[in-house]
Amino acid sequence: MAAIDISSLLPPYLNLPPHLSAHKYFFVCTLTVAAWDTLVLSPRSWRLMKTKEWPVLKIVFQVLRYLMPIEFTIVAVAFFDTKFTREMCNKFYLFEPICTMILIALCSSVHVIRIHAIYDKNRALLAGLAAILLVQLAVMAVGSAFFRVIPLKDGQGCIAGPTANWVGIYWAAPTVFYTATFALALNRSIQSLKVKPLSPWKLMLRDGLNLYAAIWIVNMVNVCFWFIVKPTGENDSIKTTVTSMAAVLTTTMTLRIILSVRGSLAQGGSYAGSSVSSSARAASTHVLSSGGRPGMPNPPHPSSFGPTHSSNGIQSNNGVLNIGGAGGAERKASLSHGMGRDGAYTLDEMRDKATKGEWAENGSDGRSSVLEGKEGEAFGVVSAPAAGRGYEGVKVTIDREVDYHGRK
Repeated sequence: MAAIDISSLLPPYLNLPPHLSAHKYFFVCTLTVAAWDTLVLSPRSWRLMKTKEWPVLKIVFQVLRYLMPIEFTIVAVAFFDTKFTREMCNKFYLFEPICTMILIALCSSVHVIRIHAIYDKNRALLAGLAAILLVQLAVMAVGSAFFRVIPLKDGQGCIAGPTANWVGIYWAAPTVFYTATFALALNRSIQSLKVKPLSPWKLMLRDGLNLYAAIWIVNMVNVCFWFIVKPTGENDSIKTTVTSMAAVLTTTMTLRIILSVRGSLAQGGSYAGSSVSSSARAASTHVLSSGGRPGMPNPPHPSSFGPTHSSNGIQSNNGVLNIGGAGGAERKASLSHGMGRDGAYTLDEMRDKATKGEWAENGSDGRSSVLEGKEGEAFGVVSAPAAGRGYEGVKVTIDREVDYHGRK
């Protein structure tokens, strides 16, 4: 008596071909990643939402955050609903290619803005990336018109597939773009090592290279499926197995790239590895230098930096520091008393007068806001051994980053 094939007794939605069964399992993994990432990013997304400014990156973040789970929830219904008929699928199958095109375009625009920002707003780079992005949009728009309904049995789901192998350019275009952005991000990180050496692990975490790499890897794998893997027939969906995961991971990693930006999101944010040159930003660089103190670093002399200025009326040129204007004429007169340069003196003279207590003023807290050490004292300023708080030095308030040549 011949053995009975039990699979023939199963309904179509349970009797799935091997590739289709693997596709459904992998899509469940995709939905898990999308749901988990949406939940994990919720607290950080809420904090970003409460910020007052609304730059482009913040707007795109909010769109991506909601568009991705909405799209793949709808796609999942069509994929797993056993009552989704062939007629319904003929009207629906272009939904995923079109929505994914919009999703990837928004992700790519984030990469353009961010790479442009970390390269100090380089316009030539911006033009090049924008050109690649426009090509990507055109290719994906044309490619989406050449999708078809994969002929599955009723109850097996609704899946869109390519009409020909060349339709894989739909995913090849964004893969080329993400290859370029990953290479540019990696190159920028390597350049920053000249300013401040870091271990590869710290460099990767600081600049988010793992995020760019994850996007590049998943898109490369997806392209390999499109161009290398061969289906067993017209009802085989193996070419599109990784497409949903590629879209989800590209979106989630891009959201993390936005959240990893330090400071304001305006104009793409700043770069953590950048070093502000004193010569390039002389108008906002503040330097204190003196003969040094035992056990403390001895920074270079201010004359090596050229003129420096402060928003508080402090100016230094050729080793002479000028203070005036911030505290009114009376304060300026008290500071310049006994000096023939109308408020100008060298840093050595500052130290001597601070030691003798000649600059003690009422209301001074005796603390320095520049390069504070363990006791709140600035380099080169010696506090007077006086009772109580006393006068410990000259108080200098700045709102810019302090930078020394030759120091890392």
